[in-house]
Amino acid sequence: MSEEKLYKEKELLQLFDPIYLDQMADFELMNRVDTKFVLSRSTLNEILPELAKAYWALEVEGTKLSAYKTQYFDTSDFNFYLDHHNGRGNRFKVRIRKYVESGIYYLEIKRKFKGRTVKKRIKIGDFEDELSAGSKEFIQAVLEKEVGLEHKLFNTFDRMTLVSKTDKERLTIDLNLSYETKDEVVKFENVVIAELKQERFSTDSLFYKLMKKNIIRPNGFSKYCFGAITLNDQLKYNNFKEKKLLIDKLD
Repeated sequence: MSEEKLYKEKELLQLFDPIYLDQMADFELMNRVDTKFVLSRSTLNEILPELAKAYWALEVEGTKLSAYKTQYFDTSDFNFYLDHHNGRGNRFKVRIRKYVESGIYYLEIKRKFKGRTVKKRIKIGDFEDELSAGSKEFIQAVLEKEVGLEHKLFNTFDRMTLVSKTDKERLTIDLNLSYETKDEVVKFENVVIAELKQERFSTDSLFYKLMKKNIIRPNGFSKYCFGAITLNDQLKYNNFKEKKLLIDKLD
């Protein structure tokens, strides 16, 4: 998405009071409940002025709309993807994420277990086409077993991170989704993925109420899984067909 197309979101983000990285320790929520929503950019732009009354916006290096690039890993036969597709309650996601403005890379492991998301991470130096010995050691310690992993795809997006002024709650809003392999790049410019991160699930959140008002229901969405089926037509995706149709409609 061009800088020109992001102008509206950047303009609306100026309505938000800023919060900075050194103030975020109390809002990390590494053990949390996530609720995801899929919506259009036009709906996002309609509700941002209302959200500005109740949330701060994270500002990094002078911007409230930060760029992210993520490298995903899976087994050779996509076991992590299939665990998600098949609805397995105990599942993992392994990625390296670059926080572009700050130039920081983290190797991150997300575990979904009994409805909660637990994230563990370590700082590393760069993306890794082949996982380093240190990265493999960290992954094995978290997964509690040795798993052969390989690079599958890159994902880029722009993110605004909103922090509730009254509750222990964060809201990440991702737009300008793009997926790439060595041979292909696919963009979804009108799709927005919002993720409400709470210590305990509550419908009292202003964002949740605005979603209900706009008849947008919670919709579990994995950026990795969607990228996997977008770039690999051999993967089964029966259980993701409804989500794929929604994305296609919005885009």
